[in-house]
Amino acid sequence: MTITNQQVAEHSFLRPLYEDPYFPDHVLDKATAILRRLCERIEAEQPADISALYPLTHSATEEFNILEADFDAAGSEIETTAREEIAEDFWFVATAYGFADADAEELIAPRNW
Repeated sequence: MTITNQQVAEHSFLRPLYEDPYFPDHVLDKATAILRRLCERIEAEQPADISALYPLTHSATEEFNILEADFDAAGSEIETTAREEIAEDFWFVATAYGFADADAEELIAPRNW
């Protein structure tokens, strides 16, 4: 599915992490794919309100929980800088789709990182 939201389509997810050699590109590519799938789901399901958005972001967050093992295997981890960048991109997605009043912490509530 092609992302139709122009703001999202042009966004470079996790850009600061790609610029840091501590974070391996092949793992960041998987992380970016999670965020893009989230956008595709939002566009496909068109959640009517925040309560319908949160299950979508929670599902994506759980994918990041699983991805932590890939970071570990590559000698990296989802540490403070990565946590902040990932959370910022979840917030970006929520606001880009009209959910500016979403709670940033609730968007990623099931995180283990």
